[in-house]
Formats: sequence, C-alpha cells, structure tokens
Amino acid sequence: MKIPLLSYGLLGLPLAFVAMPLYVHLPHVYATQHGMALSTLGSLLLLARLFDALTDPVLGRWSDSLYARSPRWALAAGAGAAVGLLMGMLLLFFPPWQPADSPASVLAVLVLTYLGYSLLSIVHQSWGARLGGNETQRARIVAWREGFGLAGVLTASALPAWLGWGEWIAVFGVTLLIGGWGLSRCPAPAPVAVEPSPLRDSLLRPWRHASWRWLMAVFVLSGLSSALPATLVLFFVQDRLQAPSLQPLYLVTYFLAAAASLPLWMAMVRRWGLMASWLIGMVLAVLVFVWTAGLSQGDVWAFGWVCALSGLALGADLALPGALLAGMIMRQGDSGQHEGAYFGWWNLASKLNLALAAGLALPLLERLGYQPGNHAPEGLQALTFSYAILPCALKLLAAGVLYWGLMSHQRDQLQPPCENSSS
Repeated sequence: MKIPLLSYGLLGLPLAFVAMPLYVHLPHVYATQHGMALSTLGSLLLLARLFDALTDPVLGRWSDSLYARSPRWALAAGAGAAVGLLMGMLLLFFPPWQPADSPASVLAVLVLTYLGYSLLSIVHQSWGARLGGNETQRARIVAWREGFGLAGVLTASALPAWLGWGEWIAVFGVTLLIGGWGLSRCPAPAPVAVEPSPLRDSLLRPWRHASWRWLMAVFVLSGLSSALPATLVLFFVQDRLQAPSLQPLYLVTYFLAAAASLPLWMAMVRRWGLMASWLIGMVLAVLVFVWTAGLSQGDVWAFGWVCALSGLALGADLALPGALLAGMIMRQGDSGQHEGAYFGWWNLASKLNLALAAGLALPLLERLGYQPGNHAPEGLQALTFSYAILPCALKLLAAGVLYWGLMSHQRDQLQPPCENSSS
C-alpha cells in the first residue's frame, strides 16, 4: 500500500501548534497577565492533566471500537474533538468569566480542551500505526508526523509575539481544517473484527508484555526530563538570562534544529536501528544541555548554542519512540486491533510527565523562594537546578533503563532457546 506521508503528516502541525501555547505559554500567561499564584496554577494544571491522562486509556479503547466499525467513524469522532479543542483554546486565552483567574472556570475549560486534544491525537496516532511497514517505514511515518509537528511548534512560537492570541487562534482553526482534510485523503486501514472483551481486559492488554513495560519506563523518564525544561524555559530566559525579548528566537532555534535533524536520525535508524539511535540521542541531549547550569545574566549567545544543539537531540525523542511502539504492537500480534489501547496509555504517560512538571515544579519553586520577575539569588538557584540539572539526571536514568532494561530484554528475546541434551 502506497502511503501518502504528506497527507497523513498534515494533522501533526495543528496538534503541535496548539500544544506549545497549551503546555508552555498558558502557565506564563496566567501567572504574569492574570496574577494567578504559582501554587494555584500548578495545582490546577496538575488536576486537569491528571484527569486528562487517566481518561486517555478509555478514549483509546473507544477509538479501537470505532476503527473496528469503520475508520470513517474514527474520523468523525476526531472532527468533533477538533471543534471542542478550538473552542477550549478560545475560552482559555479570552476568558469571558470574571475574575479571569477563577480556578473553577479555568479548570473546567482545561478539562474540555485536554479531552479534545487527547481524542484527536489518539485517532491520528492510531491511523499511522495501522498503516504498518518495516522498521524504517514506521520511522518515516512518525518522522513525517513529527516533522509537521515541529513546523507547528515553530509557527506557534513566533505568532503570539507577532500577531497576538486572537490571530493565533484563527490560524490554528485553518490549520486544523487542513489537517483533517489531509487525514481524510489517506488510505483508510481496513477494519478488523475485534472480539468484545471486558473493559478491564482491554485496558490492561498492553501491560501483559514485558517489552511494553520496559518501553514505558524509558518513555516516562525521558519524557519527564523534557517536560521540566519545557515548563520552565520562559521563566529561565526571563529571570536567569534576563533576556525576555529573545524568548521567541530561542524557541524557534530549538525546534528548527530538531526539524533539521530528522533526516539524520532516519539515516541512523537505517544503520543502527531504532533503540541504539534513541540511546545516542539521549546521551547527546545530556552532553549539550548540562552546560545550561552554568549560565547567568548576559549569556545569551551561549544559551542560543545550547538551544541549537539540544534541538538536534530532540529529533530522536520525537521520531523514534513512536516508531518503536508501532513495531512492538505488530510483534505482539495486536496490529489493526488494539492500537488505541496502546496509544491511550502512551498519551497518559506524556501528560503525566507534563502534569508532574507543572504540578510539582512550580509550587516547589515558589516554596524555595522563586517568584517570576524576582532575581533573588536563592530563587534563581532553585530555578537553575530545576531547569538544568534535574532534567539531565533523569535523562541519564532513562538511558540506563533503555540500555540495561529494554535493549537487554530485546536481546534475550532474539536468542535461540537452549537445547536440552539427554543421554
């Protein structure tokens, strides 16, 4: 089957386009423009993301049932999710309630927005996984999706500063419509009859496999190491470097480098395989990002180089884990039947990382003496530790689990069983 990678990847652009403001800009906007306390903001984000994460496996199971009927049913559900997502973003950045930092109102709209984002993401990811292919082809499918995602991130990084949030939301609506059109033009994976099973058995099906458990451990640790800097980068640039005007440039540099690195990572996959290439990416990320701990006011060029080099490492985190997951689903015999269950848990892990990063790091920073706009030494020291040192430690731990856990388990599976001799 010929796969139109361009058409499939298009939806990755608006999904990443909305993820940047939702996970990076929104905390900064509510803290600086609406005066919401960091502890309150962190608690709200933690509650909303935990609720969202816990519903992902259920949404994944529902997605599988829709695909079993017809991919067009899944496409229709994705369209409804897109409408909810667009409305949620409009309400979050232009709150009609008073006061604007009302915790109950913000929490309710966050839940609506996250649910729309989750369902649309699961439908898109499951569609790609059902297209099949060998290891290189799976990596190409994910790379196109993530490549368009990086284009969305780059656009989302620049537009708020140039056009404002109203124009940003209008552009998001247009890209969402184009992405949905592109997915509808993709060859629909043939529906596979799935025998009805109890909800508990269907939800827990991925966890029966040791390789899935190892992969999830690596994915969670690596994801948490990336979520902490993503949550704190605007605060770091504003208060540690004291260069708020350079925030859009740093974000664009980071994600542009990641986009440029995707062909390099595809070449590495062809040579060394998915897992070894991901391991190299993790080590590279630590080697280039650890220098951030020594930066202070005025080190704007040095941080620019860190953004560029760590962006190269980001390409591995974007393209390779999803391709590993798609191959694992095929090897477990669940292809065409249970992708939604796997991606439901996968998205739960992604959002749990973001929830922990916001819900724990922001209140902890406030307790340690950091306040946005305040340059007290103890607060800046806490910010540097949370932004630079802790993520590197987590990334090294993820690399260790990948090498001594997942890769070791994979080697054991490939070894032929020992033959017993009898006399």
